[in-house]
Amino acid sequence: MIQRTWTWVLHPPVAGPRATMVVRMMAGAVFFWEGILKFVYANQGVGRFTKLGLPFPVFTANFVGGLEIVGGLLLILGLGTRLITIPFIIEMLVAMLSTKPRLFLGTLPLPPPPVPPQVGIWAVLHEVRSEYAQFMSCLFLLISGPGPWSLDRPLRSDEEEKRDSLVEATARRPPLTVRRPSEAGEESWSDARRVVRR
Repeated sequence: MIQRTWTWVLHPPVAGPRATMVVRMMAGAVFFWEGILKFVYANQGVGRFTKLGLPFPVFTANFVGGLEIVGGLLLILGLGTRLITIPFIIEMLVAMLSTKPRLFLGTLPLPPPPVPPQVGIWAVLHEVRSEYAQFMSCLFLLISGPGPWSLDRPLRSDEEEKRDSLVEATARRPPLTVRRPSEAGEESWSDARRVVRR
């Protein structure tokens, strides 16, 4: 079970759409620059973590900032995509759960949003948008893999590449259409099945 899980995490499918790169670039870039901000502005890193009451705020802020910088670059490159999305999903859940319930109740130790709504469900829904988008992007990448334009692709074995090619070819096959026998005098699928069964 553990071996299968590691294989799933370390050998993601790369036969998805090329547009997956756009999701990787968006999520990776946001994590990257947010990580840098945690080091450049104390109110975004240590100060924020201290106000929220997170344990070991200096260590935690530096760890999270470093994770976001390195992990953001890995997402952009598509290297270790599934592996890095797991801590990012956990980070986004912690970010949402450590701030949004207190914002809802009006007890958040951070400054309130500059304009209404400042408390309640609408404030939470407005303020959670960034974390929610990052969470869903990482969840998508965890499930679908990094896509074909990634550095994870060259690391694939020939056997995995053949399997993904087969899956991709099957996915791109045109759908079967059912025609009535009266259309242009052609056989229907049911007529073709009867011929095969004989």
